[in-house]
This record gives sequence, C-alpha cells and structure tokens, in this order.
Amino acid sequence: MPRALRITTAILGMGLLAVVPSFGRAAEPARAPNIVFVLADDLGYGELGCFGQKKIKTPNIDRLASEGMRLTQHYAGNAVCAPSRCVLLTGKHPGHAYIRDNKATPPEGQYPLPSGTTTLGVLLKKHGYTTGAFGKWGLGGPESTGVPGKQGIDRFYGYLCQAKAHNFYPPYLWENDQKVVLKNAAMKLPDKLPPEADPRDPANYKKYVGKEYSGDLIFEQARRFVKDNKSKPFFLYVPTTIPHLALQVPDDSLAEYKGKWDDPPYVGGKGYLPHHSPRAAYAAMVTRLDREVGRIMDLIKELGLDEQTIFVFTSDNGPLNDRFAGTDSEFFHSTAGLRGYKGSLYEGGFREPCVVRWKGHIQAGTVSDRVTGFEDWLPTLLDLIGEGKSIPRDLDGISFAPTLLGRKQEPRPFLYREFPGYGGQQAVRMGDWKGVRQKLLARGMNKPNLHTELYNLRDDPHETTDVSAKHPEIVAQIERLFKEQHTPSAIFPIPILDKK
Repeated sequence: MPRALRITTAILGMGLLAVVPSFGRAAEPARAPNIVFVLADDLGYGELGCFGQKKIKTPNIDRLASEGMRLTQHYAGNAVCAPSRCVLLTGKHPGHAYIRDNKATPPEGQYPLPSGTTTLGVLLKKHGYTTGAFGKWGLGGPESTGVPGKQGIDRFYGYLCQAKAHNFYPPYLWENDQKVVLKNAAMKLPDKLPPEADPRDPANYKKYVGKEYSGDLIFEQARRFVKDNKSKPFFLYVPTTIPHLALQVPDDSLAEYKGKWDDPPYVGGKGYLPHHSPRAAYAAMVTRLDREVGRIMDLIKELGLDEQTIFVFTSDNGPLNDRFAGTDSEFFHSTAGLRGYKGSLYEGGFREPCVVRWKGHIQAGTVSDRVTGFEDWLPTLLDLIGEGKSIPRDLDGISFAPTLLGRKQEPRPFLYREFPGYGGQQAVRMGDWKGVRQKLLARGMNKPNLHTELYNLRDDPHETTDVSAKHPEIVAQIERLFKEQHTPSAIFPIPILDKK
C-alpha cells in the first residue's frame, strides 16, 4: 500500500489551469496564480462569523467565505504549533513528519527542519514563484538548518521562535537572518500584576504595552511583499501570531469591545501577561486580524489580481483551555461545541475553520464537508497552479483540487494524527468514524494506555459516547491504521508505539 494512499485524478499532472473550465468558460490565465495563505494561531473552529461566531466580528473573512468555499471538516496538521506547521509545509502527516511536537532549542527557536527537506516553498520556487513568510516560523532558530531561507522562503519577517512570539511588543523581530530592533523595551515574561494594584484600573497595565505592535509590522511587510512582486507569481505565507497569547492589542481595536460585556481582569500568574479586559482584548485581536486580512484583499483587488490569486484562511490548532491566562473559550463558544482544546486530538483541538477563494474558479458561496488536512495543501496547490506532475510521491497529502473546482471526488480514505505531547495521543478519522487513543505515555504510577475510543461523528459530533465495545470490527481497522501509519522518531518518541 503506498504511504500516501493518494487519490489521483484524471486531470492530475495535465495542468489544471489548462484543462479546468471556470464555470463553463475556458481558463486562460495570463500566468500561474498567486497564493495567499493566512494561518491564524490558536483560533477555534467557532471563532469566525462564517462558522457561527456571534460575539466577535470578522466581516472580511466572512466575505472571503461568501466569495469562495467553506471547508467544514478541515484538520490542522497537529494540536500545537510547530508540528502543525511542519505537516502544512511538507505534506506529511505526523506519523511520518520530522517535527512532531514543540521542542525548544535555547536560547531561541524550536527543533529545526533538516537540510534538504522538500517543502511547499522549495517546490513553488522551482516553478518560478517568489516566496515570502511573515509572522511566526517555529521550525528552526537562528543559524539552524530550519530557518526560512534554507527551506524555500525568499523573504521572511517576524518571529523565528514561538516563545518570543508570546509578546506582541518584542524588542526585535527577524528579517531573513538579521535582527530588526524595535522601539519596545524588553518585558519580563511571565509577569503578574502587583497585589496592591487595582486590577480594574487600565493605568496599572501600561508597562505591558510597547510602541510597535508586531502584528501591524508583520502585515505591513506582507503587503509590501505583494506590491514588490505584483508582476510575477508569488506565494505569500502569513503565519500570524494572532490570537495566541499574550492578550495584547492596541487601544483603537480594544475600544470596539471595551465595556461590552462583564469582563473580569486577568492579573497574570499563568505564564502570560495580564490584561484588565481580557474578553474585550481577545475579541479585538481577532477583529484586528480580520482587518489585516481585508487590507490584503483590498490590495490584491487594487492591483488587478483578484482572479489571479488563491486565498486560503485557516488556523494551526484549536483554542486554549477555557479561562487559561485570560482566555474564555466557553464565553465565545470557541470550539462551536466540539470536544477538547489546543493540545488534544479530540475534534476541538485540531478541527479548524477553513475558507478558500479563487474568483472565477471556485464557485462563490459553496460549502464542502470533505475531510481534508494540512498535508493536503501541498499537492492541492501544486495541482491548482498546473504543476501536478511535480507532486512528490512520498507524501501523505491528497489533492482536493477537484473538490475546490466543483468536481466530484472520492472521499479521503482516512486521516491520521499522532502527538507525543499532552500525554501521548493518536487519532484516525475514517469516514464518519473517529478513533482516539489518549495517555500513550507513562506518567508517574500510570502505565501507557492503548485503549481505542470510538466515536461516530455523524451521530455524535461532540464525541460524548465511546462506542468501541459495539463495533470491534471498526476498532480493528482503525488500530491497523494506528500501527501502519506510525514510524518511530528518536527525537519525538512514543515508546509504546515505537516497539517492534
């Protein structure tokens, strides 16, 4: 059985741009389409208006959805940042991917991708694309093999290190391999409001605010990249830090939500900076992200590139646990009722909102419930730009370009996830069935647990009832996939699975 189990289509490798009609007319693009891929950080499945959010305003992303397609069963690469990004950029699921968990490499950065890794950036460069990444990288610190410039990215601006990104007013950011010093004083992280300070007085939080907000700087550089490369195909990858903690947002955005709800202060003490109005701050961060997405949309239109640009918006994993460091996932209904949060392979931890727009090619206002995952983007984007023949054969990703373009496509046979973090986990989505293993790592006196929970997501989308005892034949199929899809990793071990 091929590792990827990739479903090939009749049009694969023939150059989709040359053969796929756009609603009845021949597609005659002047050049290969641009790609704009915006990746939110810790955004929940239910935190966009187009996915049911009622309190937070996201008009621009909602417009993307109305002008394109919503993917309602789209899965991030993993349940935390670095491994999810690895799956996205390499097209390999976590059982085969090189980076499988967050792993710091002091003094700055995460465990790096090795030299020679075939990434989406590397492949697009081979097809004449100029590539840029703006935001949080997380796949290699300074001078490592994993830095963006060694992984197919022509221009990078932002944070190389995920931990440094916990402050939106950092003393510096990276532009390629150079530090860019900002007008922000270094802050002590983590921090806590002094006990004698009034937690409801905004003046007591002034020391947690700097002069230059990283989110604004990063999106400004992203727009500059678009302007600089408007005359040639470009890949703009924006792994923004929003709305990941800490809760920090400029006052002009906070004003929209300040005082709108009862909003108990978060005084700190849980690893992130305090805020006097945490609910308002979180909502304002998401809306500010939406504003920046709208600015890129407007720029693309202004440059006459609307029908030559593929837009993708999604998130790297689910939201934080309810009321963690000032967040309030229950209040915002962040997971839309799905079970679990960031770090979990239950649905709420890695099922993400996803919107795709390509005017004139993807029918406006459409919805797909096809099961898709981050590993699918590499082959899908290569298909969409007419370079299906160059899709590597050792991928786990399956192109869903036919689905995006309104053609019938066989369902994905299965989607596999594993995660050594948060106690060790595995998950398989197979049709409506979902198998989950928790507590695969020994903890204290507790032995590893190989029990497979089983859920029917059609009847039980919130994963409330384990029906494994009633369907041993389905459990057996899923456990066979658990075994087949896991390859041992010396860097990110799960001992009970790694045994021969």
